[in-house]
Amino acid sequence: MTDSTVSFLLDKLTSLLQEEVNLQKGVSQEVQFIKDELERHKAILRVADVLKDKDPELKAWLKRVRDIAHDMEDAIDEFNLRIVDHHGRSNISRFLHKLANMKARHRIASDIQGIKARLEFISKDRPNLYGIGSSSSQRLSPRHGMQGDALLLEEADLVGIDARKNQMSDLLFKDEAGRKVIPIYGMGGLGKTTLAKQVYEDPKVKKRFRFHAWVNVTQSYKMQELLKDLVQQLYNVKGKPAPEAVGQMKIDKLKEEIKNLLSRSRYLIVLDDVWHVNLWDAVKYALPNNNLGSRVMLTTRKRDVASHSSAESGKVYNLEFLSEQEAWSLFCKKTFQGDSCPPHLEEVCRSILKMCQGLPLAIVAISGALATRDRTDIEEWQMVYRSFGSEIETNDLLEGMKRVLSLSLNELPYYLKFCLLYITIFPEFYAVEHMRLIRLWVAEGFVHGEDGKTAEEVADSYLKELLDRSLLQVVDKTSDGRMQTCRMHDLLREIVNLKSKDQNFATVAKEQDIIWPDRVRRLSVINTMHNIPQNKTKFNLRSLLMFALSDPLDRFFMRALCPTSGYRLLRVLDLQDAPLEVFPSEIVNLYLLKYLSLKNTKVKNIPRSIKKLQYLQTLDLKHSYVTELPVEIVELHRLCHLLVYRFEIKSYAHFHSRYGFRIAASIGKMQSLQNLCSIEADQRSNALMVDLGKLNQLRRLGIRKMRQEDGSALCSSIEKMINLRSLSITAIGEDVIIDIQNIFKPPLYLQRLYLSGRLEKFPTWVSSLKNLARVYLKWSRLNEDPLVYLQELPNLRHLEFLQVYVGTTLQFKAKGFPSLKVLGLDDLDELTTMVIEEGAMCGLKKLIIQRCKSFKEV
Repeated sequence: MTDSTVSFLLDKLTSLLQEEVNLQKGVSQEVQFIKDELERHKAILRVADVLKDKDPELKAWLKRVRDIAHDMEDAIDEFNLRIVDHHGRSNISRFLHKLANMKARHRIASDIQGIKARLEFISKDRPNLYGIGSSSSQRLSPRHGMQGDALLLEEADLVGIDARKNQMSDLLFKDEAGRKVIPIYGMGGLGKTTLAKQVYEDPKVKKRFRFHAWVNVTQSYKMQELLKDLVQQLYNVKGKPAPEAVGQMKIDKLKEEIKNLLSRSRYLIVLDDVWHVNLWDAVKYALPNNNLGSRVMLTTRKRDVASHSSAESGKVYNLEFLSEQEAWSLFCKKTFQGDSCPPHLEEVCRSILKMCQGLPLAIVAISGALATRDRTDIEEWQMVYRSFGSEIETNDLLEGMKRVLSLSLNELPYYLKFCLLYITIFPEFYAVEHMRLIRLWVAEGFVHGEDGKTAEEVADSYLKELLDRSLLQVVDKTSDGRMQTCRMHDLLREIVNLKSKDQNFATVAKEQDIIWPDRVRRLSVINTMHNIPQNKTKFNLRSLLMFALSDPLDRFFMRALCPTSGYRLLRVLDLQDAPLEVFPSEIVNLYLLKYLSLKNTKVKNIPRSIKKLQYLQTLDLKHSYVTELPVEIVELHRLCHLLVYRFEIKSYAHFHSRYGFRIAASIGKMQSLQNLCSIEADQRSNALMVDLGKLNQLRRLGIRKMRQEDGSALCSSIEKMINLRSLSITAIGEDVIIDIQNIFKPPLYLQRLYLSGRLEKFPTWVSSLKNLARVYLKWSRLNEDPLVYLQELPNLRHLEFLQVYVGTTLQFKAKGFPSLKVLGLDDLDELTTMVIEEGAMCGLKKLIIQRCKSFKEV
C-alpha cells in the first residue's frame, strides 16, 4: 500500500504547484522533478507491495520510498505552518510575517533539495521485480491463486446450507418464463461460491436446465478468454467438441456463437466472483432472453454489481452471517472434530468465536488452527485470543482466509484504502458515528473535490462505497432510515490493522508494553496517557484521538503542544469524552488544525484566541458546558460545522436541545457554515434572523428561544437556504407562536423538520416537501387536523406529535403515509378517536400512543 501513500502525496504536490506558492527560484522545478519521479515509481509500487514479503530487499526499498513521501509531506506542512499569518495587522506584525515567509521559503528549498537527492539515489537502487518469484504471471497478479480459495468452504462447513439451498432452488424453479438473474451478494468468506456450487451441482437443477456452465471470473478477467471458456463448456454439455474456429474468434463472434447455442434451450449460467458492473453489461447480450425460464446466477461482494445485474428481475439473495448458535455448532464441529467443547475451554472459545462474527470462512480457518492445540493447556488458548492479530499474521493455516479477506482491500483506490485504514484508529468493537467519520476524513485530506458537491457529500459517497463493497457494516440506523453508526467486521479489522502497522499509517496506544514505530503520524490513545514515550520515537502527528481516558490532560498539553513539538502539524484533535474541564490554551497554537472536538467534556468557555485556528473546519462542542462563544469565532472563515448544544434524553418526546449558544457578533460573516446548531436568539434576534439569510451553504440549522416577531425575517432567510436538509426551531416558551407561515419558496431538499412552539396555522408549504422524512411537532396546539398536510408526503418515515392538536379526531386517509414507519402521539388531551382508512400507513412498524387521556376509539 506504499502506492497509496505516494498517491496521497502526489495530490499535495499538484496543489502546491497549482497554487503558485511563492517558492525560491528553482524550487518549483525540483518539486516537479520529485512529482515526476514518484509518478514513475507509482506504476510498480502496487506490484512491489504484493511481493515484498518474499524479498527483504524489496521491503526495505518500499520503506525508503514511503519515508521520502512522508518527509516531503512534512516539508509542505512545515512550510504552510510557517507562512500562516497569526500575528495581526499592525506594521510590526506585517514585517514579522514577511520575515517568517522568507525563512519558510528558505527552509522548504533546503528540505526539497535533500529529498530530491535521496529520491535520485533510491531510483538508481530500485530492485528488479522480475528477479523475484518463479513466473512473471505469478509475480504480477495479486489475484493469483485466489479462485481456489473461494472454494475453501465445503458443503459440510456451511451450517444451515440446506435451508439456503432450498431458497435458491425456489428462485431458480419459480415459474417465470423470462430470463432471470439471481445475484448472491455478501462479504468475502460468507460462502457465496460454496452455496452457488451446491445449488449448481444438484441433480434436480441439472435435470431442469438443458445447458449449464460455471464461469470463474477474476478481478483482472479477459473478456475474450472468458467467452471462449463458456463456449467450450456449452459444447461439452452438448456432447460435441467446440469448432477449431472458436480459438480465433473475436469477442463479437463469440457472443454470437453463445447466443446461437442457447437461443432454443433453457439454460443456467453461473458467473462466480464478479467484481465489475461492466462484466455483466458485456456478457448479458450473449445470453438470450428466450422466454424458456433460463436463469443466471452470479456471486459478488459488491452491492452495485448485485443491484445492477438484477435490475430486470429485482431479486438479490443477500447471504447473511451465521447466527450465534449456527456459528457455535460449526466452531465445535471443526475444532473438536464433532465432539462438544470441553467446559474449561468454553469461555475462551466463545471469546475467539465472537471475533469471527458469524463469518463461515473465518470460523473454519480459526478452528483449523485451534484443532491441533493442547486441550489441557487453557493458557495457550487464551494466548490465541489475546494476540489474535499476531496469530493471523504468522499462522500459515490462516493464510488462505487472510488472502480471501484481503482481496477487497487490495483492489481499492488509494483514497478508499486510507478511509478504510482510518477505522483502525477507533477501539475494537467501537461503533463509529457516521458524521464524525465523514468530517474526520475531510479534515485528514482523504477526500477529492467533485464539481457540484461539498467535501462531506463526496466523503459520504466514499462511505457508501465501502458499505456496498461489504467492507463496512451498518450498526444502527435512525428511524428515518439514515445510517447512524458503522463498524468493520472484527476479522477484517485485524487484517486491515496489520496493513496499517506495516504502512505505519496509524499507531494505537492502549498497552504499557506497546512497541512504538520509529515514526508516528496518527495516534489513537486508549485508557491512559502514561504509555506515550518521551523522545523515543519521531512524532510528526497529523491526528490525535483519545478514548476512555482516566488521566488529567492539563500536564500533557503543556508538555506536548509546544511550538517545537511533534504535535505542531496536527490537523485532527479529537478529545471527545476526555476528562477536561478547561479549554487547553495550547490548542490555539495548532495553526493547521482542521478538526477539534470537545464533545462530552466539561469545558465551559472558549477563548478569544480561537481565531488563530484559521484552517478549522469542524468545531464540535456538543454536550459540553459551553453556552456562549466569543465574537472572534466569526473570523474562522473556513469553519463548516459549528455544533454547540446540550440536552438530556428522558423519553422520545424530549427531542430538542435545552441549551444552545449565544454570540454577540454577526454570524453572517461565516459564509462556509454548513451546520449551525443550535444558536440562541437574544436581544438582537431580528438582526440574527437576517444574518442567517447570508449563510447559503447551510445544510442543518438549529434555532432556540425564537420570538414571534422574528418570524418574518426568518422566513425570508429560509427561502435563501436552498441547500437546507434539517431545520429545528424552538420558541422562547411553550405558548410563544412560531410565525413561519410565509415561506413561499421552501428549501426543496429539506428532510427533517422540528418545530417546538405554538402554531396559529399549520405551515402549508410543508406539504410541498417531497424529500421530508422526519417531522417532530411540539406544543403546536392546532385546531385543524395537521395530518391533512402530511399524509401525501412520499418519503415521510417518522412522525411525532406532542401537544400538537386540540381536536377530537385524527383521520388517516386511504393510501396516506405510504412510507411511514414510526408514529408517536403524546399528550393530545382532547383526542377521542383515530380513523384509519384501509391502506393507510401500510408500512408502519412502531406506534406509540401515550398520555391521551380522552382517547377511546380506533
